[in-house]
Amino acid sequence: MDEMRVLIYRYGSICEDDVIDSLKRLGIKVDEERAEIYNKELTPSDGLALMRKWVDKNNYAFIFTINFFPWIAELCQIIKVRYISLIVDSPVLELYSNSIKREYNRVFLFDEELYKEFSPKNPSGVFHLPLCANTERTDKFIAQASPVLRQKYKSQISFVGSTYQEKCPYNRAKLSDYDRGFCNGLIEAQLGVYGYNFIEEHISDEFAARFLDSTPGSYRFPENCDENYRAVVAQLYISVKVAEQERLRALKLLSDNFEVDFYTGSDTSGMPNIRNRGFAKSHEEMPLIFHESKINLNITAKSIRSGISLRVFDVLGCGGFLLTNYQKEIGEYFEIGKDLVTYDSIDSLKEICQYYLAHDDEREEIARHGYETVKKYHTYDVRMLQIIDAAFKN
Repeated sequence: MDEMRVLIYRYGSICEDDVIDSLKRLGIKVDEERAEIYNKELTPSDGLALMRKWVDKNNYAFIFTINFFPWIAELCQIIKVRYISLIVDSPVLELYSNSIKREYNRVFLFDEELYKEFSPKNPSGVFHLPLCANTERTDKFIAQASPVLRQKYKSQISFVGSTYQEKCPYNRAKLSDYDRGFCNGLIEAQLGVYGYNFIEEHISDEFAARFLDSTPGSYRFPENCDENYRAVVAQLYISVKVAEQERLRALKLLSDNFEVDFYTGSDTSGMPNIRNRGFAKSHEEMPLIFHESKINLNITAKSIRSGISLRVFDVLGCGGFLLTNYQKEIGEYFEIGKDLVTYDSIDSLKEICQYYLAHDDEREEIARHGYETVKKYHTYDVRMLQIIDAAFKN
């Protein structure tokens, strides 16, 4: 039987190497188009010309990307090759392109709310699957780390990420006093609710138009899109502001009561008790941070409405103890209290952390069980087999 051969278009996602590693372990030949990693000014027409050189010379079982590229969907429609895209972020506004409807698409969404929104546009080409971890890579890295290096990353509580202050587009909005007051009320209400994002359903098309008109450099859909500006304002702007506020408040509370290591490039001057450790390298430092921290905190971006963020799988896949905000889908794939621990209010964080810092055996058992669950059900090898099976069914 001929060897399966696939083409991956890369733009620099941290997930791309893990996908490639997995496909190779599965015995699949992988070609990589890497130009966009180094040239962020590359246009769709440039990318199309590069991809045509690959597809004119080789027969591919499918073309793959992390996240969705409308122009690749159009190319695959022309050459009649399946296009598999794995969505790892939210929002991904390219999903609103009419190219989502092409019959050769196989789009895998990790958030069930996204799936409900986009599956009617292509019922046979849109799927829902959770994300995963590369335990093959992290197991080897952690096992080879020296005791001195491990000691460097020991923490009571650690958080890896941003406060979003420096990249929150909501902060550019120049709203009227009335609209600002409305937004503030919506933000405070959403901060008190976990497992359900209600922002989009509480804003009107008229409000969305006013908001974008009041925001310098606001997002506008390109041609050939099913425009949904309520979703843009809700997910790209207001939800990010909610996440910013949740992170600032949670980290301030915890750092005032515990030793907290924050790996970030964000401004932490408003949290004088936190230890700002600077950026953490995804492959060279994060696995040890997750493995050596007593408590790893995850605060999911509110634009991820129901799904499980990649960070959950990252931490558990490294054998770390995870304390994460409650998301609706967590209970579908993990046992809360057995694989990980969730919180459903900022006020509860202090009590939860006090408990698990004082109960080493219980904390370590939860970390071990969470790791075993990811190792058995949520690795890239498991997920890529599921994706290929679903993509080629029927």
